[in-house]
Amino acid sequence: MRHAVVLGHPSTGSFNAAAAAAYIEAVRAAGHEAGLRDLYAQGFQPCLQACELPWRDDFAVLADVEAERQAIADADVIVLVYPLWFNAPPAIIKGYVERVFGLGFGYAAAAPGTRPRMVGKSLVSITTSGAPGDWVDQTGAMEHLRKGFDDHVAAVCGMAVLEHLHLGGVTPGIRADAAESMFEQVRGMARSLFATSGPALR
Repeated sequence: MRHAVVLGHPSTGSFNAAAAAAYIEAVRAAGHEAGLRDLYAQGFQPCLQACELPWRDDFAVLADVEAERQAIADADVIVLVYPLWFNAPPAIIKGYVERVFGLGFGYAAAAPGTRPRMVGKSLVSITTSGAPGDWVDQTGAMEHLRKGFDDHVAAVCGMAVLEHLHLGGVTPGIRADAAESMFEQVRGMARSLFATSGPALR
């Protein structure tokens, strides 16, 4: 299987980057292919342009969006890795979904409504927060995120949601052993979903 790991964190060497690397390590060890899309390193522009609104006469798919679509078109699994800011995805992840998963790739026009175009692909999310995971759960933030973002995006595009792993208590100066324990959670999740001895997902 092919995995496109989309990273949305501005700091080089961040915990999120290490979590993405741990995921890639695990799925490659299981015999899969995995590639990283580091949005900040690429200079991805999250702001939707007026000409990208599908009802406009000058509607166009811009070059950076077309490049991303080509990069992830053959992926079986889309993996979003990002921190929660105000208990929601950062702008660069939201903008990536809005622009890249938009009309012509994530869905097509249909009568009535739209038709999904990413059927057969799966969605995995890995998120972090400075707040403890229990607190994020108790506030209802994770339930809202899963229903309002994961499930909605997947339904519109036709993907299957496989997992959303949230790692809480990620703060500056986190102990190395605590961080490594979380990275092992990422590896364990990847192994449980995609071990070569496991059931086929397609």
